[in-house]
Amino acid sequence: MVNDMNKDSAPSIDIMRSQLGRARGLGAAKSGLHHWWTQRVTAMALLPLSLYFVLSVLMLAGAGRAQMAAYIGEPWNTVLFLCLIAALFSHLSLGMQVVIEDYVRSDAKRMVTLLVVKGGIVVLALACAVSVLKLAF
Repeated sequence: MVNDMNKDSAPSIDIMRSQLGRARGLGAAKSGLHHWWTQRVTAMALLPLSLYFVLSVLMLAGAGRAQMAAYIGEPWNTVLFLCLIAALFSHLSLGMQVVIEDYVRSDAKRMVTLLVVKGGIVVLALACAVSVLKLAF
């Protein structure tokens, strides 16, 4: 009889999970590891790409549009600038999502804020990519 009382007084975490959640072994977010891992990978990619960008800016200081277009028109430079844009805005999107999910309490406001911020990030990323491609071609 004592065993039954102890069993009832300390509920297991499995009681609060759905059957599907227990079977899959996933937490509340379902994809937190993927989000965390993607953010770390983009951060690691940004280290060399940012250094490349700073060196490019220093090399092109005082250059005219023609010199800049010739520099960015080289295939490797175009690809590296586009990689920088993709990694930068992807990392920004992931970071902003975490901040919004942590600090915006209302579900409706959170959803609207996420949509507006992610939409703005996509527009800015496309504008940057078009700028690079316009100079390259």
